[in-house]
Parts: sequence; C-alpha cells; structure tokens
Amino acid sequence: MVLSRIWSAFIIVAIAIASIKYISSSHYTTIFNDMVVGKGGDTVQIATQKMNTLSPVIRDSLMTKPDFAESRIHYKTDSLKQDVKVYRVQEADGVIGTSETAVKICLGLIGIMTLFMGFMSIAEKAGGINLLSRLIQPFFSKLFPEIPKNHPAFGHMLMNFSANLLGLDNAATPFGLKAMESLQTLNPNKDTASNSQIMFLCLHAGGMTLIPVSIIAIRASMGSKTPTDIFLPCMIATFTATLAAMIIVSLYQKINLLRPVVIAYVGGISAVIALLVLYLVQLSKDELDDFSKVLSNGLILFIFLAIVLGAVYKKINVFDAFIEGAKEGFTTCVKIIPYLVGMLIAISLLRTSGVFDVIIDGMKWVANVANFDPRFVDGLPTALIKPLSGSGARGMMVDTMATFGADSFQGKLAAVLQGSSDTTFYVIAVYFGAVAIKNTRYTVIAMLLADLVGVITSIALAYLFFA
Repeated sequence: MVLSRIWSAFIIVAIAIASIKYISSSHYTTIFNDMVVGKGGDTVQIATQKMNTLSPVIRDSLMTKPDFAESRIHYKTDSLKQDVKVYRVQEADGVIGTSETAVKICLGLIGIMTLFMGFMSIAEKAGGINLLSRLIQPFFSKLFPEIPKNHPAFGHMLMNFSANLLGLDNAATPFGLKAMESLQTLNPNKDTASNSQIMFLCLHAGGMTLIPVSIIAIRASMGSKTPTDIFLPCMIATFTATLAAMIIVSLYQKINLLRPVVIAYVGGISAVIALLVLYLVQLSKDELDDFSKVLSNGLILFIFLAIVLGAVYKKINVFDAFIEGAKEGFTTCVKIIPYLVGMLIAISLLRTSGVFDVIIDGMKWVANVANFDPRFVDGLPTALIKPLSGSGARGMMVDTMATFGADSFQGKLAAVLQGSSDTTFYVIAVYFGAVAIKNTRYTVIAMLLADLVGVITSIALAYLFFA
C-alpha cells in the first residue's frame, strides 16, 4: 500500500508541477509533449530573440561567452552578437521512451540471469549452497529468525552480499533474485513481504561496496588528479548505510542486535574491512584498478570452477543442471517487466516535469537563509535521483563534475553520494516484482531512512575529508 501511494504521488505531483510551468512560463509550452514522447538530451527550442530584448545580466554574459544558462534555460548568441537562440535541454526520456528502456533493461538481464542462475542451479544440486548456509547460519539466524536452520536462502543471500561488496552488479542481481525466491517459499502470505524479505532487501539496498571502480574511472576520465581519494569516504558511507538499514529493520521487527554472535560477526567483518582499507589506501589508481579486477573477476571464475568441480565430484549432470537454472532465469526476467515499466515511467515524469529542479532550488534557498555553507546543495541532485535511477544519478554526478570540476568539493561530494546507496525504487520494483509481492509493508520507509543516513554521512565525510 505504501508503494502504491508513493507511485500515485509521483505521477500526481509531476503532472501538477508541469501544469504550473505550462501556465506560468512561455519557456515550457511543449512540456507535456516532452513528458510523453521527448528524448533525454534533446534540445527543446523555445524562441529566437534579439540581443537588446534580453535582461542586462544575460546580455553581459553573452558578450563574454556565446552560451549562457540561467535557471536551466540556455541562451546562445550568433557570431554577430545580434540574434540569440533560447532553448532548454531535456533531462530524461518521456514515458514512451522510458517504457521501451524498461523492456530493454529486462532483455539485457536475460543473458546475465541465465548465466548465473544456471551456475546457481549446479551449486544447489551439488550441495554448495547448503555449505554456505551452514557457514553463515550462526549470524544470519539472528537477523532472520524465521528462516529454518541451514536453509538454502542463507547461501543465496551471502552470494548476493558478496557480489555487492565487490561491485559485481551483474552477479548481485541474479543472486539477489534467487534469494528472494528462496525466501518466498517460506512466506505464508505470498502477496505480502515477509520479515526476512524486508531485512534482506534493506541490507541489499544499503549497497555496501569495497571499491567504487566505476566512479573512480569516471573521475579519472574527467581530469581528476587524485581519482581514488573518494574511495575511503564511499566505503565508510556504504558501511554506515548498511548498518543503519540493519538497525532500522531490527527495530521494526524487535530483533535484539546486542547478542555476542551478532557483535562478533559485525566486529570481525569491520576488522577485516579496516585491514583491507589500510592496504588499499596505499595503492595508486592503476594498482587499485588492477587489484579490483583481479579480486572481483578472479573470484567469479574461482566460484565457477569450484561449482563445476564440486558437481563433478558429486556426479551431478552438470550441463542439465545448468540448463534447468538458466530457464528459470529467463522466466524471472519476463516476470519483472510490468513492475519495472510501472516504476520507471513514474520516475520519468518526475524528471521531465522539473520536480527535482523545484526541490533543489528550494533547498538552496533554505541553505542561504540559514547561512549554511551552500556548496553541499550542488551535490544533492545526485543523492535525490539515486533512489530513483542509477543512470540518472550518474549523469547528475558527471554534470556536477563538469560544472565545478572533478576535484572540487561539489564534484567529490557528488561522487561519494553516487557510491553511498542503491537505487531504492528500482530494487523494490525488480525484487518484489520477481516474486509478485504487492504489499511491501514498511520496506520503502526503512530503505529511504537508510538512504538518508547514507546521504548525511556522505555530506559529513565530504566536509571532513575535502572541505
């Protein structure tokens, strides 16, 4: 019900804001067309004006450089400084293009899903998942008290968390969907999220990542002199967000985290990560890249090898087991299409209507009135869009770096925010959609609270490390 209300609110607010813009400004006469059939990155022509009809501020700016932007409206003058083209740039695809994109995302997942679900099927038949379940069971049984001892779901969740930690998004999704399916077999109310499913999804959305390789690569490509300096703040922010998710859900479910086993596991994981961080901060960018590639990709190949060797030892028909799991992966991808289309079109309406612009401008006004350092507001577009769209947040991060510089405070903050949380609403749509969950209970609230903790932590760390 909560997700339904939020989805409805997204659409209502987006159309209301677009209507206000259409009525109040001549710059947005095509906004309804943009929201339906527009394409992200398209130039929307507004008018051609004479230089002497513009305000003094715009005229003075155009005299020094040919292109000027004010309140997201662009002005570009000709070589004679007489005629000025007025235009704006659309931020995202309209709902038609977004619907097509959602289907393409699912089609793109098919190959990955069939690959990893195939190997997962082999591992299950060979007993590998049960082995992982027994290893992690003492800790996970405290967080997931409803799951029977040594249930395969423990192993599936561990695989998902490990893939997330290593930044292996392609592997994390199949493992995560398999975990949701395992948990669904224990769910007495098939259309309502169980406590275990909520805890798993919130921990997954905490997005704890060891090395944010893609963010480091983007910073390097944009001319950063120290592209790896956001690695430690990202690591701390994602760890904090994951810990916050665990605490928030535990409070909802009345789980006591102050148990020796929980403290020992969390403390041990923290110690291992701390030691690894001490090693990684001494590496250069190239060395960090090499280490990440060897660790992540090498581990995937090792897992494949271990699964096949174990299956051969157990005399399993390896190929038939792979095909059985691969078929399941294909079916799962088809099932999530309606859920993903529904969520992405609501997000598209929010972006194309300018709702985020209104929010960001309002936050800048509040920061100025309160005499806060307003620099953090310039990094917030990434944080606001990240729960809704990973690619959109990445675009906002790049835009912030292009505007202020890759090594600016704003650019570094945007990078840390990009790495501090997961795409909450995308995760909810895909993971709950895969098992046909309709009532998500308090999942959205818990995940957004964890996201908020990650954002606040990221801002604090940015001021601590970079201000």
